[in-house]
Amino acid sequence: MSNNKSSTPRKPVVLMSMGAQERKGHDYQVMTHKYINPLVEFSGCVPVLVPTCCGTDDLEQYLDMADGIYLTGAGSNIDPSLYGQENLTPDKTQDRDRDLFDLPLIKAAIARGLPIFAICRGMQEINVALGGDIYQKVYAEPGFNDHRENPDDPVEVQYAPSHAVRPVPGSWFAELMGAPEIRVNSLHGQAIRTLGKGLEVLATAEDGLIEAIHAPRLSPFLFAVQWHPEWRAASNPDSVKIFQAFGEACRRQMVQRGKQPACAA
Repeated sequence: MSNNKSSTPRKPVVLMSMGAQERKGHDYQVMTHKYINPLVEFSGCVPVLVPTCCGTDDLEQYLDMADGIYLTGAGSNIDPSLYGQENLTPDKTQDRDRDLFDLPLIKAAIARGLPIFAICRGMQEINVALGGDIYQKVYAEPGFNDHRENPDDPVEVQYAPSHAVRPVPGSWFAELMGAPEIRVNSLHGQAIRTLGKGLEVLATAEDGLIEAIHAPRLSPFLFAVQWHPEWRAASNPDSVKIFQAFGEACRRQMVQRGKQPACAA
C-alpha cells in the first residue's frame, strides 16, 4: 500500500450553523441539502455543520478551523426581543438557540476577518448582530410589496423568479452580476428595516426593500442576500457567480492563514 498522501488540494472549511426542528417528539438539529450542495459544487468548500443547541462555549474552537462562515435561511424568525421589539408574529416559529449562537458567531468572525456569506434569515441575523432591526411584517408596511410565497403553490413555483433586484451601480456586486438588474425568487415575510453599524446596501427590490448588503468597512468579504440563490443554483448563472465569489474569498483566507509566520521559539 502506498504511503503517499492524497494529491487533492486542501479546500477551505466553512462553518454552517444548524437549526432546531421537532419531529414526533424528538428535537433535531438540521441543515437542508439545498444549502450544502452549491457550497460544495460551486464554492469548492468543505462544509462543517455546527449545532446551535449547545451554547457558545466551543465557538472559538469552531472558528479556529474555519476559513469562512455560511449563514442560511430557515423557517424560523429571529426573536424580536433581540432587536428591541415585541413579537408581532407569534404564529411563526422561533429558534432562540440559533439566535444566541449566530449573533456572537457573526461578531467573532468579523473580528477574525473571516469571509461571511448569508441568505435570508442569515442576512437578518447579520443586521441584528450589528445593531440593526427588522420589519416583522413587510407585507403590512405601506409602500412595500408582499414578498412572501404562496403556500399553496408547488415548491417549483414558490422558488421561481418573481421580481427584479437592482445592484447598486458601480458596486462590486453590479460588476459581478454584469447587468443593471437580475430576477430573483422571494420567500420572506420579514426584511431589514434599519441597517446595522457598518453595513451598506448592495441591491434593492423594485419597491426599495433592501435585498443585498455588505460591510466594506468591517470585513474584506461580508455579503448577504434576502433571496435564495441556493435553489437549483446549477441552473442559475447569477447564483453560480455568487457561490464562486464566496469560495474565492474563502480560498484567499485559507492561503493567508497558511502564510502566517510561525511563532518564534
